[in-house]
Amino acid sequence: MTAAAPPVPPGACAPTAAPAATALTLTPVSKVLKLCLHALLLGLLALAAGRAVADSAPRAGWVVAACVVLAAVYAAGVRAPAVHGSPRAGAVWLAGLGAAWAGLLLISPDGLWIAFPLYFLELHLLRLRWGVAAVAVTACAAIGGFLAHSSAATPGAFLGPLLGGAVAVATVLGYQALYRESERRRELIEELITTRADLAAAERGAGILAERERLAREIHDTLAQGLSSIQLLLRAAERALPEGAPALPHIAQAREAAQDNLAEARRFVRALTPPDLEHGSLAAALERLCAGMPGPRMRFSLSGRPRVLPTPYEVALLRIAQSALANVVRHARAGRAEITLTFMDASVTLDIVDDGHGFDPSSAASGSGDGGFGLPAMRSRAETLGGLFTVESAPGQGTAVAVTLPLPLEHLEHTDPVEAP
Repeated sequence: MTAAAPPVPPGACAPTAAPAATALTLTPVSKVLKLCLHALLLGLLALAAGRAVADSAPRAGWVVAACVVLAAVYAAGVRAPAVHGSPRAGAVWLAGLGAAWAGLLLISPDGLWIAFPLYFLELHLLRLRWGVAAVAVTACAAIGGFLAHSSAATPGAFLGPLLGGAVAVATVLGYQALYRESERRRELIEELITTRADLAAAERGAGILAERERLAREIHDTLAQGLSSIQLLLRAAERALPEGAPALPHIAQAREAAQDNLAEARRFVRALTPPDLEHGSLAAALERLCAGMPGPRMRFSLSGRPRVLPTPYEVALLRIAQSALANVVRHARAGRAEITLTFMDASVTLDIVDDGHGFDPSSAASGSGDGGFGLPAMRSRAETLGGLFTVESAPGQGTAVAVTLPLPLEHLEHTDPVEAP
């Protein structure tokens, strides 16, 4: 069980990156805790040296020298760049500290106090299993040092170092658990923020597309249709007037103006076309849709002589195909699906067939069953343009969706066939 950052000795800054194969620290330590650990270890060393001098111990000079050596080794490790980023260097530094502490422990019983800060260093720099083993060795060394300087063995000689080691292990593990829980919460919050931003962007995009479709449909159904009707009326007026009538030039000029404005209205409609239709025909958009859909094998086929359709018709057929294929992917569990776009003299038909599990169309027609509102929405699109929408399915027999849209007369008179994609 390891933590998520490379080993950092107390007082050092964490490196920005470390090799994946290196040992990781048990848990990050805050700056305040590092400073407290520095103060604890240096204070205990000062106390041990001060007691030796104050008591005029026989080896007071050696005790002071050992404390200075231990403080120097500790300070060198804190400031050494190699210890900052290398687990092996950290282990070597701990070994040096242990050797210096063992020398102090041999000549002074006060060296026992240094065991407690060493516990935290070992747990911080080593993996958990090695850290616990090092704590146990340190505790045994502390007990041995005390017994070497004391003529009588007391329970405190054993309980003190052992309880200190247990408290250090429990403290580090508890801090680790709190840190990891905090990290999980932070990651969850970041994920929620990202998801919320994505959803907001998706909703804005969907709203923009829906508004573009609505505007295109309104322009086509009102301005374009009105201007087309004006053209037909002006043409009828031209035929009704006798040749050479004074009004004929004005009628011709009005008809040209209506034609120009109709072309401008159609340019507006094309500009508001959904992105899938901006770079090609409806057939090309359907072919890309089949190629980009996950799940079952999908194939697109074209029948009849293709022609340019009014934008509302292309939008409706594309949206119906998208919704039907989405249902195939989510619900049908089909192995294959096929879209067929058929151009006839006065109508266009779109068929979507799959070999999935099928369903009962009557239970989904009202939007109250498992089918949701997909089928009613498709039916509404088709019927808005005067078309016919049918669904044929049964449990275990696949599904066939068909929509037929009759083309308006004025469109048939003014459009030419186009090449298939």
